[in-house]
Amino acid sequence: MEGINKVPVTIPLRDRIKGVASKIRKEMENEDEIRIMHLCGTHEDTITRFNLRSLMPDNLKLISGPGCPVCIIPDTDLQRVFHLIQETDITLTTFGDMARVPFEGRSLFYYRAKGHDIRVVYSIFDALEIAKKNKKPVVHFGIGFETTMPSTALAILDGIENFSVLSSHRFFLPAMDHLASLGEIKIDGFINPGHVSTIVGVKAYENILKRHRVPQVIAGFDPDDVMLAIYMLVDMIKKGEKEILNEYPRAVSYEGNEKSQMVMKEVFEKEDWEWRGIGVVKESGGNIKDKYDQFNAIKVYEDVFESFSPKEDKRKRMCRCGEVLRGLITPDDCSLFLKGCTPKNPVGPCMVSFEGICSIWASRGVRR
Repeated sequence: MEGINKVPVTIPLRDRIKGVASKIRKEMENEDEIRIMHLCGTHEDTITRFNLRSLMPDNLKLISGPGCPVCIIPDTDLQRVFHLIQETDITLTTFGDMARVPFEGRSLFYYRAKGHDIRVVYSIFDALEIAKKNKKPVVHFGIGFETTMPSTALAILDGIENFSVLSSHRFFLPAMDHLASLGEIKIDGFINPGHVSTIVGVKAYENILKRHRVPQVIAGFDPDDVMLAIYMLVDMIKKGEKEILNEYPRAVSYEGNEKSQMVMKEVFEKEDWEWRGIGVVKESGGNIKDKYDQFNAIKVYEDVFESFSPKEDKRKRMCRCGEVLRGLITPDDCSLFLKGCTPKNPVGPCMVSFEGICSIWASRGVRR
């Protein structure tokens, strides 16, 4: 099944989905429960938007994992950014979703309304252009997995004197390994993230397969991509096969994007960093190497951060975003979901990002 392509596009999408769903239901007849975890917010959006869970038999569960790069950023990282903008006169750039994540009810948009120079960009290269056109220091709050890290690395390599990056980038595969090691829930198969996989390739998952013996399928983002990935996993699980299959060969190769891998390796080194709801994950943090200290905001503003002291957001004590990210609960298991926590007034980041499952369920009107 390696390199399997989707069924011919001449068949209407609705019929393609129904056809694969029928095969899945047939495969699952008289079987024990199978639990499949996907690891990408875009996959969750596809599953929810096309109501794919409704096509699954009762003994097949689709679980959402920590695939949202905004959602997994811990409050400490966000507080550090808030501290920096309040203690310095800089231009801060970041992506739109990250600017909406609250701490104690305040987000970067709040601070922008208070007069701080905070700008939403679509690419780190936009931030670099802002720095080139102004003498004022520009700090980019860098987030994301292996998908966005190569761009940050290139921007650092092309960096100028008044430009630096506060890196909250994280390597995804160590978190996947860590999650499988926790053993909190039964995971029979993984749907691996398509975007990350275009960079790291199929081969990057082989060590995880060896350690945990959980079958995996790399999937694209169309509904028939996801349905086919589910079918491929069910087929492997029933046969007792432990493999990594690539449903997305039109974008993902075995080796991955080697140029992107090289530039990441040049600029970043791995450190043990915290993930929201998951804890400290070994060698998952994208720390900027010492030789690029002049572009590392943590080092550039080292004296400013000496007075930084993180604290707890009491408003989030009832937020269960961390459990959602680990697949332990669904959004409607949280007492705040669409009550104290809504898209207009989010408490946790899972309700902020377009890749956050709480936000996706809220926008699609999902109730379990």
